[in-house]
Amino acid sequence: MSQYDYLIVGSGLFGSVFAHEAYKAGKSCCVIEKRDHIGGNIYTEEKEGIQVHTYGAHIFHTSDKKIWDYIHQFADFNRYTNSPVANYHGKIYNMPFNMNTFNKLWDVVTPAEAKAKIEEQRKKYYTEHPQNLEEQALNLVGKDIYETLVKGYTQKQWGQKCSELPAFIIKRLPVRFTYDNNYFNDAYQGIPIGGYTQIIEKMLAHADVHTNTDFFDQKEYWMNQADQVIFTGMIDQYFGYQLGQLEYRTLNFETKVLDCDNFQGNAVVNYTAYEVPYTRIIEHKHFEYGTQDKTVITYEYPATWSPGDEPYYPVNNTRNNQLYLQYKELAKKEPNVIFGGRLGQYQYYDMHLVTAEALKLAEKLL
Repeated sequence: MSQYDYLIVGSGLFGSVFAHEAYKAGKSCCVIEKRDHIGGNIYTEEKEGIQVHTYGAHIFHTSDKKIWDYIHQFADFNRYTNSPVANYHGKIYNMPFNMNTFNKLWDVVTPAEAKAKIEEQRKKYYTEHPQNLEEQALNLVGKDIYETLVKGYTQKQWGQKCSELPAFIIKRLPVRFTYDNNYFNDAYQGIPIGGYTQIIEKMLAHADVHTNTDFFDQKEYWMNQADQVIFTGMIDQYFGYQLGQLEYRTLNFETKVLDCDNFQGNAVVNYTAYEVPYTRIIEHKHFEYGTQDKTVITYEYPATWSPGDEPYYPVNNTRNNQLYLQYKELAKKEPNVIFGGRLGQYQYYDMHLVTAEALKLAEKLL
């Protein structure tokens, strides 16, 4: 007889939400995590009295009140509104593209002036059947926005020229004809006061948790510890890459404590020029309106994933999506294993979507 009802591989948001729901349903859970801490990529740690988003900026946003209320049972959230800015050769532009952006680019003041300028540029560079991301972006927003705010950043993010990336990566580029710097359209957004780690700790309070534990070091042993496995790692790795490797992007982070109280005046500044090696700098104190004497900043560098690196997000092109579907068919033949989360389902999930997916699974199984 198995020791647990569920073995959960990975202590990120998907696995942790499921573990909490399983406990409420009277089920026993064992959670194993290969890192030396719980929380997956939403892990936060305190430095100089500042909650540092160790693996990049995480802003919880949703229009689903049920999800918003659910996450609030684990922490109080502040009113943080995601308003990143872009630095291009020393000039600052608002993101997403809005009237502040257009005023900076072209000195236009009214929405009608901005619309006319974008339409003029779109017509000039229009391609009826765009073959790559560059042609697609020019179709959507024209040359100035593309070259200033899209091209360099996107090439760094994906490690390829925009003229070599598929057009479907950018289905739309939202432009707003208001002076509103709020990045998200959702009804609710914020950041937990005191960081995200406390949320995961509360979710896993009644599970047996093992950090520094790699499932693949003793796969057979762990498979025998529970009646059912919730696997939130890489689906292709689970199957020994037998159909080929899926592609992922990884990120490298360089974090510094600075002896000043305010480095850049905003939580997130994107660097859109290709020559700048990092995609953005995060100044963590601004997530919680900090007034500490020091500040903590993180440089974010995207990189091509290779085995041994942390996979942060999938590369959802045609080749990878087709390969994932083949792995999904294999997964159906594993009766006691359920694949979930960003890596298990090969989907770029935001936190509210991961939470919803885990709750949906819990409702189905428990």
